[in-house]
Amino acid sequence: MRFSFYVFLSLIVVSCQSKSGPETCGSAWIGGQIVNPKTDYVIISHNRNSSDTVYLDQSNFFRYHIKAADPGLYYFQHFEFQAMFVEPGDSIMLRVNTLEFDESLTYTGPGAAKNNFLTELFLLNESADQEILSFYNLDPETFIQKMDSVRLQRQSFLDEFNKSQEVSKAFMEVANAAIDYAIYGKMELYVASNNKRQRFGEQKAIPSSFFDYRKKIDLGHEDLRTYYPYFRCLGYYFDNLAFDAIKGQKEFNRMSFDHNWHKMDLIQAKITNDALKQSLLKNTVINYFINAENTEHMALILDKFNNYNQSSEDKKVIAELSEIALRLMPNQPLPNLELVNYENQTLKIHEVITRPTVIYFWSLDSPMHVKNVHQRISELRVKYPEFDFIGINVDDQFKKWKRLVQHESYRAEYEFQFEDFEKAGMALLVNSIHKTMMVDSNGVIIDPHTNIFSLDIEQKLLNYLNK
Repeated sequence: MRFSFYVFLSLIVVSCQSKSGPETCGSAWIGGQIVNPKTDYVIISHNRNSSDTVYLDQSNFFRYHIKAADPGLYYFQHFEFQAMFVEPGDSIMLRVNTLEFDESLTYTGPGAAKNNFLTELFLLNESADQEILSFYNLDPETFIQKMDSVRLQRQSFLDEFNKSQEVSKAFMEVANAAIDYAIYGKMELYVASNNKRQRFGEQKAIPSSFFDYRKKIDLGHEDLRTYYPYFRCLGYYFDNLAFDAIKGQKEFNRMSFDHNWHKMDLIQAKITNDALKQSLLKNTVINYFINAENTEHMALILDKFNNYNQSSEDKKVIAELSEIALRLMPNQPLPNLELVNYENQTLKIHEVITRPTVIYFWSLDSPMHVKNVHQRISELRVKYPEFDFIGINVDDQFKKWKRLVQHESYRAEYEFQFEDFEKAGMALLVNSIHKTMMVDSNGVIIDPHTNIFSLDIEQKLLNYLNK
């Protein structure tokens, strides 16, 4: 295996280096190995426009030739999306273990250093999130100072890399955007955190100078429109603009009808790139439908989306999602999906539900959540013995799941996996392990969208018992 990997790499490198070098080569290669693959193929796209399916060989390797490489972001997909920077002359090999995707991802070959840098920068930004969370309680001036310090650290990291590697202007634009939009996103989250304090009368006065960074936000960048730091920042930005539109009338709630109604109008009015506009509108509606509880409001949002978004493919996706969401409204029967129990037996979910039941989800990929959610469930079982609490693991590793259930002494009779997560996850719109559902003893939905850690879940349990 080791021999074949490096022979493969050398063949790819020679294929482009035999020409006149990276400046004039024009083509590029992407290849690699998937450890613990979940399918027999990967998908590669440029800016998520056209995409190609590339099949793995018997050793789980793949390779893909870009005949005319346009310098910029390409996307590798194998259940998770990964952005890569590719330009003419690159011959990039990646290796990733699907069980630890971000942490295991490495690149080798010409062009690898740039992508290892971007991966390291992404992980650096993500690992700092917990510390930055504590900054949201600071006054605006101190928060800006903290973020200036974070920016300086990231910029120094990039400057050192730039000194050690000969990189293109196109790469520097992407690297700088990764730093800038991560910072801008944190600034928007500070504003959102402050908006949430409105209900407690604890909002801090934010000076207008705080928002100077917004002048630098590009509302129509073609090359970045599918890049996660940029796209996520725009989502936060429009959430805050939507709240400004209804400030004084409503509390800050990203899931509310009024919020999303105004957010869609703002995206339509301000975004200058049509493809980016359609993506933001679609993402807004998806998030709303996943959490919607009012059929009339859903119909209004759907009409607005169909008026604003001109993509027939997007309209089809949203129409299908709308139908699924309608089937998950309160008083609808829970879809009778197949589960796998601790003994590896398949049974229908309605066979398991015999009393009022809380259904929660968890994943082996989030060990802290696994610990916290089971601790919370233990507390609720004692306080609300009238309810059953069923945990559904969303992974596809039966033996590993069973070992953990046994090792932690979880109550195996209440622990399950989906027989087919892709099918079941879509049927229940499980977009997060934090999703929780409540059903009655007949499997009729009481509440399709709650959270086991929310402040009001106990009130919901009491309301049902006292009705």
